[in-house]
Amino acid sequence: MKVRRALAFLVCAVISAAGLSAQQYLIKFATLAPEGSTWIKVMRELDAAVRADSSGRLGFRLYPGGVAGDEKDVIRKIRLGQYTGGGFTGVGVGEVAKKVRILDAPLFFRSYDEVQYIQSRYQKDFEQAFEDGGFVLLGWAEVGFVYVFSSKLVRSFSDLKALKPWMWEGDPIAQSAYQAIGVSPVPLPATDVMTSLQTGMVDAVYASPYTLIALQWFTRVSYAMSQPLADALGAAIVSKKFFDSLPQDLQEILLRDSRRLISQLTTSSRQDNARAIETLKARGMKFVPAPPEIASEFDLIGRKARQLLVGTLYSQEFLQDVESSLAEYRAQHPPK
Repeated sequence: MKVRRALAFLVCAVISAAGLSAQQYLIKFATLAPEGSTWIKVMRELDAAVRADSSGRLGFRLYPGGVAGDEKDVIRKIRLGQYTGGGFTGVGVGEVAKKVRILDAPLFFRSYDEVQYIQSRYQKDFEQAFEDGGFVLLGWAEVGFVYVFSSKLVRSFSDLKALKPWMWEGDPIAQSAYQAIGVSPVPLPATDVMTSLQTGMVDAVYASPYTLIALQWFTRVSYAMSQPLADALGAAIVSKKFFDSLPQDLQEILLRDSRRLISQLTTSSRQDNARAIETLKARGMKFVPAPPEIASEFDLIGRKARQLLVGTLYSQEFLQDVESSLAEYRAQHPPK
């Protein structure tokens, strides 16, 4: 009897030890994306894939819906060691890799093909920028084209001067766009926007159509400008300090699985945004086209806004190089 008890105890101890030792590395991953969103669904798939491929040695713990704070808060907490990585829009990315935000430049891209071309052409530059900032890029997760939504009719960006538009607090991209337009925005964290729409502190916001629905902001606005403000980037990143602490085989598993699955987010995002536009229209949202006579205004605002960011996010040389690359691409791929 004593021998059997001893053997049973030993088996239990071995099983418990195996369970404890299996999870050696945990990626505490925070994002504003809400539970149930495409972002979180893909991240759960990635967690399952990484755990399977690493025999349980590596996995994710997700903190969705902004429970870890606004994006700048999360970046600060990652640097303090409270979290390991996260999914970010350009606002968070800009805290660690400023030049990457050229992908967010106002009124710059006209199609997803243009975005993909520039992203691919400068991939190594962007990856190095993340590493210089202490992070490793796991994959791109584009938010999509961003529109201005408002509670009152807006036909052009100049019409925003009569409203109280929101600006993501501390975001140089939005600041440059509003400055180029000549608008004084209301700076707030993204986590405060819904309350501010409800109280009337702001009456215009910018977001991708899918984001507008996911965050329930659509319930407080009725109009949308048909001209996108920008294409918003998104990225999943992890602390380089944490990444470097992983054995080489786990580094390879993490990068391989992340780039395979997170790339699906860009495709899904574009599909989600297309469906979201139809959903918003069905709910009565009016997408208002700009008058043809002000078409040139958009190009001028974009050029001015991008120039305002020189020295803050990127160099004049880098801006000119990217603009030249995009001009060459457009010359070779005229609109159909």
